[in-house]
Amino acid sequence: MNRYKKNASKVVFSVLTGILCITTYAQKQPDAGIWATFTVEKDFTKKLTVGVDQEMRLRENYSRLNLFYTNPYVIYKVQKRIKLGLGYRFISKYMYQTNSFSYRNRLMFDIAYKNKFKDVVISYRSRLQGELRDYNCDPQGKMPEYFWRNKFELGYDYKKITPYIGTELRYQIIDPRNPRANYGWHRARTYAGVDYDMNKKNTFGIMYLIQQEFDLDDPGTGYILGLSYKYTL
Repeated sequence: MNRYKKNASKVVFSVLTGILCITTYAQKQPDAGIWATFTVEKDFTKKLTVGVDQEMRLRENYSRLNLFYTNPYVIYKVQKRIKLGLGYRFISKYMYQTNSFSYRNRLMFDIAYKNKFKDVVISYRSRLQGELRDYNCDPQGKMPEYFWRNKFELGYDYKKITPYIGTELRYQIIDPRNPRANYGWHRARTYAGVDYDMNKKNTFGIMYLIQQEFDLDDPGTGYILGLSYKYTL
């Protein structure tokens, strides 16, 4: 019982101090990449939405494949401003050291809040995710890792264009490959972008994101260009 109380106290303390520690502990190893995302989405009812994302990422100054993932998801609108989401992500990450792919299975649960004040939109998403890596070929493959992600975003609806800025902080709950960082913040993303609604079915987006890692064995900083296209059925 004392062990659980101690861990709970550590989580609360880290939540209160994590944002202040980000700039202090971040170390920069700059890299540039591209994230290209294609999404298909359909509203089955006023409350239920189903969709799937397909994404490809490049790294090392756009010269090397990083990963592919397929991400089906379900979103349920609890009320006007609150939604619940459940998603599964199958990830194929290229490991250039071994010239092979690492296969990962991730389950995600979201609680999202969104409110609009005239043309200004504010939103927050809390995500709890668990992931297994290389289940059949890694000694630690059957040991799940857990993270808690918090995303804050501010946007402005102007006719068909929505510019936005945001930030996301990731909290490591348990990672068997990096246990010294358990119960602590270790990644921050800051981004800005714009979405263009061509019509009711087609939305294009472009984004620029800076990702900083800290309190890891090999922390890095990434500068990411994001390109997206969503088709609504």
